[in-house]
Amino acid sequence: MKDDNFLKENNARHMWHPMAHPGAMQDHPPRIISKAEGSTITDHDGNTVVDGVGGLWCVNVGYSCDPIKKAIADQVVELPYYSAFGGTTNEPAIELSYELREMFAPDGMARAFFTSGGSDAVETALRLARQYHKVKGQPQRTKFLSLKKGYHGTHFGGASVNGNNRFRINYEPLMPGCFHLPTPYAYRNPFDETDPKKLGDLCVKAAIDEIEFQGPDTIACFIMEPIQGAGGVIVPPEHYMPEMRQVTEKYGILMIADEVITGFGRSGDWSGSRHWGVKPDMMTMAKGITSGYFPFGACMVSEAVAEVFENGDPDMASIFHGYTYSAHPVGAAAALACIRESQRLKINENAAPRGTQLFEGLLKLKGKYDVIGDVRGGHGLMTGLEFVTDKASKTPAPMAMLKTAFETTYEAGAMVRIGGNNLLMSPPLVITEAEINTILTALEAGVQAASSA
Repeated sequence: MKDDNFLKENNARHMWHPMAHPGAMQDHPPRIISKAEGSTITDHDGNTVVDGVGGLWCVNVGYSCDPIKKAIADQVVELPYYSAFGGTTNEPAIELSYELREMFAPDGMARAFFTSGGSDAVETALRLARQYHKVKGQPQRTKFLSLKKGYHGTHFGGASVNGNNRFRINYEPLMPGCFHLPTPYAYRNPFDETDPKKLGDLCVKAAIDEIEFQGPDTIACFIMEPIQGAGGVIVPPEHYMPEMRQVTEKYGILMIADEVITGFGRSGDWSGSRHWGVKPDMMTMAKGITSGYFPFGACMVSEAVAEVFENGDPDMASIFHGYTYSAHPVGAAAALACIRESQRLKINENAAPRGTQLFEGLLKLKGKYDVIGDVRGGHGLMTGLEFVTDKASKTPAPMAMLKTAFETTYEAGAMVRIGGNNLLMSPPLVITEAEINTILTALEAGVQAASSA
């Protein structure tokens, strides 16, 4: 490794960072994270803080999971790579497909298509949705429905169904045939409705209206996150996803549950779909599948969807889609070890009480500081604080206020994440009660600083 002077001099000089302005990164180089252990991270200057972000919604089992590290090391020695394109496969991928089917059988999932990450998994699901209808003799079903504020990755398909314009505007025109529905976001919505049940009903009615306007037989699928993550941890009313499932079934539209964040325990259940009692047609997964230890993802499909492909015409139903790293043996080995550790540690059972602790602590902060307009969470370990300059008008806080809160929170002992005018938290699912208290104490320091900025 190069010395300190080299690293600091070259930080952001030759590498562009995702989700950042290249010039700003050079003017204000990002923190260098050097080490991590358990639920903490240590930067290059030796500061150790609780990781309230879990890497990026993903380090579910924390940073000290030796079984995953060993599985990766052993697999690199045995078989570091081989293609899984038709004709060859590998042992870990076969075993993983079985384990995933067992784990997500309660959600109705039956088959897995492996990818390199979440964006790849979403792209796969969108493509398979169109192909599914073609195999069934309905090639006109090509349109995609999604929710405003939703996030589905950065490929052109995922960006096209994304519901947040900051991920869209600079890359338009995107894919045609993508239509966005109002999301049940009680703090801000076009209906000025704050009652969750009434808002959910209005959003379902709006979805039906759009489906009938577009023509039900032109729509391939509806994709949604069971709990919206990057959009600000927007938790739908409990009846919303089940009712949208009924709507999609009525009109013959596939439902894709984007479980890239909510899968593998973050919601307090093994999937966000299970949390709401829904069995979708497809589920996209990544992040917690390896806890970020190796880039890996999956698109899972139901038995009914699988039958259409497996019994379909070979010309129409062959899957001419995939990635060089699909079913990567090292990634599959990492995923197997991660799933087994996740189940052994019962991290979903820890996510629920620790998520409640974090949520209730943030509600107390809201009662003390006017800059906090809304607190969202309470369903596992994903929570958002929305900052405003005026509670009555809900005027969004400027970025300078968010940065003050972010920097002060870090200096006080916790890493959080800025997302729009929100501070977002998604810590490791093995986090302790004491570490949640550290996050809350650090956040209060950040909120105080933002209030006086």
